[in-house]
Amino acid sequence: MEDDAPVIYGLEFQARALTPQTAETDAIRFLVGTQSLKYDNQIHIIDFDDENNIISKNVLLHQVGEIWHISASPADRGVLATCYNRTADSKVLTCAAVWRMPAELEPGGHESPEDAASPAHALELLCHLDHAARGSTACVVWEPAGAGGRVISLADNHVLLWDLQESGSRAALASSASLEGKGQLKFTTGRWSPHHNCTQVATANDTAVRGWDTRTMRVWSVRYNHSHDQLVLTGSSDSRVVLSNMVSISSEPFGQLADDDDLSDQEERRPEEKSQEPPQDSVITTYEEHEDSVYAVDWSSADPWLFASLSYDGRLVINRVPRALKYHILL
Repeated sequence: MEDDAPVIYGLEFQARALTPQTAETDAIRFLVGTQSLKYDNQIHIIDFDDENNIISKNVLLHQVGEIWHISASPADRGVLATCYNRTADSKVLTCAAVWRMPAELEPGGHESPEDAASPAHALELLCHLDHAARGSTACVVWEPAGAGGRVISLADNHVLLWDLQESGSRAALASSASLEGKGQLKFTTGRWSPHHNCTQVATANDTAVRGWDTRTMRVWSVRYNHSHDQLVLTGSSDSRVVLSNMVSISSEPFGQLADDDDLSDQEERRPEEKSQEPPQDSVITTYEEHEDSVYAVDWSSADPWLFASLSYDGRLVINRVPRALKYHILL
């Protein structure tokens, strides 16, 4: 099998929620949440063996409802948050909660994807992140640094900053802000920037991307990738995943720079290489392994050159950044 060939894993149910297990930096691991109206929903823990291109999995039961968003704690491998549907007064609301995986679920004890007879494990509820006056919750994003004690939830047009206390068993609302503008604006997704001392959050509502400073809730306009921030992934309703090289927002627009003193004679760059025109923003690759709307894309926490995408029909696809681009950024 070619090194750059995609690896595909199929879920039994429809799905649109995907996240890497952020606190796991040794293994390539993703969490996928399902959307089923008839059956108990599940969280699939997907392990990817990069050397042999093999996927293995474990399954957790998520019995409270369809999963619309999932995110993993950056500090504790066993903790995650989900946004899910529930019915109240004949209305469907999307709520949020923080969960802990069962202690007996140890890494390395995964079944093969074909083994459907193995029993699923149940999640332990730690706390809810609901605020009745703020509407449905679109997503929960964790502060990328620290002990995993702060999260932001996006509910309709509100940004809510929570402090998790008592080992995550209690959530206190620390501050909030509202998205203002014409029409009925609602958040669709967001991401906490790992830069700027973790004080800034990027959010999206329909076609607009905005930024927030958690110290003042002011607006900013830049969204970064967690490792090589010129690499930007998008998934869309046309079933495609697009990888772009956005050097205009990169903190390292010419790759990782080295001092001339650190280069050997063989590594000395030729004068014509030093005088090249700077690279421009561009679409690098379009991935078309999906047949349904791609609702989630995310990077591996263990390998910055590997990412996963999830379409609504339950197809998870793992891909890699093309080698040529990888070496161009590194060298």
